[in-house]
Amino acid sequence: MKLLIVGGGGREHALAWKFARDNPACDIVAAPGNPGIAELGRCVNVGAADVSRLVALARAERPDLTVVGPEAPLAAGLVDALRDAGLPAFGPGAAAARIESSKRFAKELMARAGVATARAIASSDPALARDAVRHMGLPVVIKATGLAAGKGVIVCASVADAEAAIDTMLIEHAHGAAGNEILVEEFMQGEELSLFVITDGTNVLPMMPAQDHKRLLEGDRGPNTGGMGAYAPVAVGTPERVQDIVERVILPALGALRAEGTPFTGLLYAGLMLTATGPRVVEFNCRFGDPETQALLPLLESDLVAPLLAVARGEPLGTEPLRWSARHAVTTVVAAAGYPDAPRTGAPITLPDFAPDVHIFHAGTARRADGTLVTAGGRVLSVTAVAASLADAQQASAAAAHGVTFEGKQYRADIGWRELRRNARTA
Repeated sequence: MKLLIVGGGGREHALAWKFARDNPACDIVAAPGNPGIAELGRCVNVGAADVSRLVALARAERPDLTVVGPEAPLAAGLVDALRDAGLPAFGPGAAAARIESSKRFAKELMARAGVATARAIASSDPALARDAVRHMGLPVVIKATGLAAGKGVIVCASVADAEAAIDTMLIEHAHGAAGNEILVEEFMQGEELSLFVITDGTNVLPMMPAQDHKRLLEGDRGPNTGGMGAYAPVAVGTPERVQDIVERVILPALGALRAEGTPFTGLLYAGLMLTATGPRVVEFNCRFGDPETQALLPLLESDLVAPLLAVARGEPLGTEPLRWSARHAVTTVVAAAGYPDAPRTGAPITLPDFAPDVHIFHAGTARRADGTLVTAGGRVLSVTAVAASLADAQQASAAAAHGVTFEGKQYRADIGWRELRRNARTA
């Protein structure tokens, strides 16, 4: 079997690792890939956003399945183009991908579907956005409505902070076109949970819930990032809660997309806030999340290719639930100096020898002509440890992240801290 993976981050390396573990004889091609994926297959220097060249590559390679990792090519219509070429591709078409590429579209869709989410006011006018802040109350969340690599969200405790965030997005254009329109959104209290479901547009196959850590610094301080780590399983993500989320969030959203004439097939990711009144949607993503994927896939005992291939071929999903390890996984992201605002690249990286239950997934890395591994992005590596307990997994992941060396590295040693605190209270 030949598999084409579009993307070059930690998520794509984790997918390649899982595919290779389940199907050792499979032929993996990645575009553009990264040095970690290059150890599992062949990397082709075609950018993940270059739709025409990706389609040409797929025509030449004739993969049995193409899996699109990042959101940008999904929003740009890569899956539509691959399907038009008669090539099986896993992911939504561009119209359905709007559930991530346009936060305004997602809010309007949720309103029609009756899905609980935060109140929000959309605006592209700075003065009207400032008025919306006063209407919404504090604290308040300012969000770019477009794709901003997970960094277009600012939680503001004061009016001055909110106005500065508005100016950053609408006047200074810090996120480019993604921030030409913003949401002034109600701040929700609770604990966050990430739930992925594989879907054929109607039927769903839920994955194990995970919890992401968006803030740069330990104790959930500092600026928002694309994600500094994740862990699974999560005690609050019980089977009963997952079923409740599927019934109250996932199925209504999928039904609304079908009613739009744009059924969603692929991986739907619901970022949720577990509030006192029940789960409310923070955001939807139209693809595997990063870094949650790096924590989940080492725990997944079922073959992953089979359901992805069924969806890509337009076949209905089976009803057999996915099988999961009873162990725990913690992923610690090792980020470059200056991340998230201005990551510094080109720093040589030294990797220690890792224990068998520690997996290192490359993200922002590259190799120089002399073979030296160097930083090449903001989130450089994802270090996942699997162990019998969360505490052991956290310790092993943090220790391995500590053992990675490059100038100015940043990482959090407290991934999973809420769960460990909860465990201590109930001990």
